[in-house]
Amino acid sequence: MRVSDVMSAFPAYIRLGATIRRAAEVVSVSEVGNLMVLDHEGRFVGSLSEEDLVRAMLPGFDDVTAGGGTLADAFRIFLERGRTLADRPVDPLVVRDTASVRSTDELARAAIVMLDRGIRRLPVVDDGKLVGTLSRADLCRAVIYHS
Repeated sequence: MRVSDVMSAFPAYIRLGATIRRAAEVVSVSEVGNLMVLDHEGRFVGSLSEEDLVRAMLPGFDDVTAGGGTLADAFRIFLERGRTLADRPVDPLVVRDTASVRSTDELARAAIVMLDRGIRRLPVVDDGKLVGTLSRADLCRAVIYHS
C-alpha cells in the first residue's frame, strides 16, 4: 500500500510571511496540530505546530516570577505576548528540516518514520510540492479498511 492510498489530499497550510494571528486562526478552524508552510511559489518549506505557536507566547519562569508568580500573572503575560506577537510573521517559528515522504512511498516506510521520530502528521511532498499529509489517524484507517 502506498502513502497516496490513505493520505489527506487537502492539507491545512499557510504561506511564509503569514502572521502568527493567521496561523492561529487556521489551526483553530482546521483542527490540526501541524500546519504545512509553503513559499510564495507554492513549494513546501516546512511545518508549524500549534505547540510552536503556544510556546512562542508562553511566558518564561523569570517573566512569571517578575509578575508576582501566580497563575493569573502567567495567563496575563501569555495574553500580552499573544497581542504583541499576533501581527509578526511566522517565518522564525517554521521548522524547515521537517521529515517528509513521497506519495509513492510504501505506507509501512512512512509509519516507521512517524513512529521513530514521534511525528503525528507527516507532509507528503512530490518534487517540492505539497500534495497532502499523512496522519496517525490515516494509518489507523488504513489498518481498519485495508486489512
